Amino acid sequence: MQDASQFTSRFISGTEPSVSRRPPSGRVAALALIFPLLLAVGIGYAASDARPDAASPAVFRDCDTCPQMVRIPAGEFLMGAGPDEEERERLGEIFRNRSVPQRRVRIAAFAMGRYEITRGEFRRFAEATSHAVSQCFVWSGSEHRLDNGTAWDRPGYPQDDRHPAICVSWEDAEAYVRWLSLLTGRRYRLPSEAEWEYAARAGTVTPRYWGMDGHAACAHANGADARLRAALAIAKDWDAADCDDGHVHTAPAGSFRANAFGLHDMLGNAAEWTADCWSPDYRGAPADGHSRSDGDCWLRAVRGGAWDEGPAGLRAGYRVGSPVVIRVYTRGFRVVRDE
Repeated sequence: MQDASQFTSRFISGTEPSVSRRPPSGRVAALALIFPLLLAVGIGYAASDARPDAASPAVFRDCDTCPQMVRIPAGEFLMGAGPDEEERERLGEIFRNRSVPQRRVRIAAFAMGRYEITRGEFRRFAEATSHAVSQCFVWSGSEHRLDNGTAWDRPGYPQDDRHPAICVSWEDAEAYVRWLSLLTGRRYRLPSEAEWEYAARAGTVTPRYWGMDGHAACAHANGADARLRAALAIAKDWDAADCDDGHVHTAPAGSFRANAFGLHDMLGNAAEWTADCWSPDYRGAPADGHSRSDGDCWLRAVRGGAWDEGPAGLRAGYRVGSPVVIRVYTRGFRVVRDE
């Protein structure tokens, strides 16, 4: 564990502020635990072996209560933000150049959760293992603060067991996949960043799997929108899509259209932990789809944005890094299984 001065310096340097609550120039949010922390450290298709078919995804389960899985075909894709994408999206300077250089990556076949792990699925794990998860960082209107009354089953806003499990750390997610592997006899794990982005793009080369327009998100993803800004006083100035997705906070799994691989909520709803150690960009990253094991492994990459993210954060190329122990009321995960 790092000492307070290292911890504070790391977070104040801007590893992970939130996109939707930043002013146009970017904002560093403070977390208060013992000392300040910075939290949240028309569609074109790419040339690829894989041609997705959302109409008939190969869905399966390894047990009656296991997550629904979708088989993702092997292929190759162009990973990272396209030229001028971040400037066009008006992404804050502090967030730029994390998804460069663009590079071609080969991906082996694997299976991925059709949905983010739901609260009901996480409940079965927590009850079977007595895994304790409590205290979550929530946004107070001026900073993230640790709320002692929150946990995965009481995040501070209405949910039921169909919603994604949130307020889980990377370590909690790792504990879940170890349990699921033992339960099923198959190897479950968190996706690599490359697998995650390949699955999120589903053959597309646009910033989002539905196209260029972030303000068309409401048919496809649960992000910051007009409803959120109207419902929450603290959100009135947040970056948001000019539409209404029907939800203020998280939405039940499967509420929005799937991408071409048959996966739901790859952007929005809950931000998703991945396996990769954090690196500030893609220089030196594996080209074979494996997770990155160099860099800063006390931080892990988080992908996809969440219900409180505006259009700039709901992009396949958007990425942040966060400490493995941090639990946030917008963050969850989905699983992959080796084929």
